[in-house]
Amino acid sequence: MTNEALKEEVNVIIGDLALPGTLEIPPGARGIVLFAHGSGSSRFSPRNQFVARKLREKGSATLLFDLLTSDEEAEDEFSGIYRFDIGLLAQRLVGAAHWLKIQRLTRSFSIGFFGSSTGGGAALVAAAELGEKVKAVVSRGGRPDLAGESLSKVKSPTLLIVGGLDEFVLRINEQALDLLRCEKELVVISGASHLFEEPGTLDQVANVAADWFSRHWPKSL
Repeated sequence: MTNEALKEEVNVIIGDLALPGTLEIPPGARGIVLFAHGSGSSRFSPRNQFVARKLREKGSATLLFDLLTSDEEAEDEFSGIYRFDIGLLAQRLVGAAHWLKIQRLTRSFSIGFFGSSTGGGAALVAAAELGEKVKAVVSRGGRPDLAGESLSKVKSPTLLIVGGLDEFVLRINEQALDLLRCEKELVVISGASHLFEEPGTLDQVANVAADWFSRHWPKSL
């Protein structure tokens, strides 16, 4: 726990990879949220940056990092080969969670995942692998269907957030809710489309996500 806000550019080391990221810790944080962005996005996603800021305002630390190397991103932009490789993206999340647990600043923090779009599927697969080490998961406009058989193995309290106008994604999230065997909730943001671009809708996402994480962090470190 820190009494001062901290922001640090880091390299998340996973095996032979060094993935760039931004670590931010507000005063009194008890948990840290790893962000899994959607296909074609990066740690600079304005929507995830917005949500991360709201999470920090409510006491959660955040780590936004690139799930792919620069070479992989370049190849994916051309071929799309990596963006739906949920197994690969999930292993990067698992690796980042292990990395946080050996860093002096973050090793005492509880771990949570926030996934967007395809990142929602990757976050659920990673949570299923890590079990009770992951204290909470939030999926925003996510693709939990891409988690496959891992859905029923998730033990972490899971919040699914979907825009009311995003009919296809809403339908697959309703189906996923039935398959989850953990504490779970589906929040539908009225009047919101897939990217939550409508006025005030992303605010609602950020607020319910921040409350979900805060509720599931331990009372003290």
